[in-house]
Amino acid sequence: MSEGFTLKQELRVNEKRIENRIFELAKYGRDEKGRGYRVAYSKGDIEGRAWFMQLMEKAGLNPFIDSGGNIIGRRNGKNPALKPIAFGSHLDMVPDGGDYDGTLGCISALEVIEVLNENRFSTEHPLEVIVFANEEGGLIGSKAMAGNLTAEGLKQVSQSGMMMSEGIRAIGGNPDDIQSSIRKKGDFHAFLELHIEQGGTLENENLHIGVVEGIVGILDCEVTIEGFANHAGTTPMNLRKDALLAASKLVIAANEVINSMPGNQVGTVGKIAVQPGAYNVVPGKVTLGLEIRDLSWDKIEMLLSKIEERAASIATDTETKISFTREANFVKPALTDSSLQQKIIQSANYLGLKTKVMPSGAGHDTQQIASIAPVAMIFVPSVGGISHSPKEFTKTADMANGANVLLQTIMALERV
Repeated sequence: MSEGFTLKQELRVNEKRIENRIFELAKYGRDEKGRGYRVAYSKGDIEGRAWFMQLMEKAGLNPFIDSGGNIIGRRNGKNPALKPIAFGSHLDMVPDGGDYDGTLGCISALEVIEVLNENRFSTEHPLEVIVFANEEGGLIGSKAMAGNLTAEGLKQVSQSGMMMSEGIRAIGGNPDDIQSSIRKKGDFHAFLELHIEQGGTLENENLHIGVVEGIVGILDCEVTIEGFANHAGTTPMNLRKDALLAASKLVIAANEVINSMPGNQVGTVGKIAVQPGAYNVVPGKVTLGLEIRDLSWDKIEMLLSKIEERAASIATDTETKISFTREANFVKPALTDSSLQQKIIQSANYLGLKTKVMPSGAGHDTQQIASIAPVAMIFVPSVGGISHSPKEFTKTADMANGANVLLQTIMALERV
């Protein structure tokens, strides 16, 4: 192990402080039944952000809110000519969600600053703690920072019921000056995000740390199957053009295509609507929602092409018409920086933690920042693989492991 790691061995996070702050933040946005409702731009979100900014102020970060609604706190480095190392996540949650998604990354980022303060350790690089706004509603804050938030995006309605522009204004941003939040390529030395896995791989394999190789691309298609609606009692089976029967065959075919080759690709039919939807009518039209995710966009395209081939065959056999319409909100894969991956692995090894290089099947702010900076993500186990649920939970020791890996990785970056 390098001398740098030995010199930083005394730096460790305070796991009890992390745990206490997780519990404290969880109080913001609770309804009368104890359910979490800290969706972006809501009262709970505003109050939780204000609480976190107070902690940032106490840590000497002098936080401010940029025009996209992101909270940014800066700790100066000894060499002002160096670009900042940035790290953080988000505080907003899905309706009735859990207490760890996003929150852990923010609280651990602040913990890194406090450990450095307590040890009177000055870094060469400036450090920036970033709390992105409205991650759960479409990566809005990170899109703004990466220059990808469009005028049309500002008009979309958020989960709080406000237009994005109204919500950004409610949390202290300025949608009329959204351009001022943009950070250019090269503005960051690196960006790191610590996050719960939101799946069960690490727990199932008894591992401590996930080293994210990339965030998957997502392609959604609306699939329309058109048959012929007719009387269910008088239409013989061999004369039917049953759209639902064709749709059922297509669901199975899509699953077979996705499973037909090795890899971590996933495909899901998660939505179905049948018309006219009556017991006594042969279904005349069905609409399906198909989603494909993988780290390779070429692979996503290839899988969709194979599903379309199967669909054409099914349409012929069932005398129906099947058409595919791509949704406009596709997301291209975002690969993490290989050298940052290695620094995370080295840091985890130094701490005696077992690692796994793995993809992220969920979206994160990191995928937006990847267009302007080298990025990396650190995963820690989610108990039961549960997330976006009140039962979401990560053990305190695992949270501390992730925060310590984050800290040591930042120290490793200091030596570059």
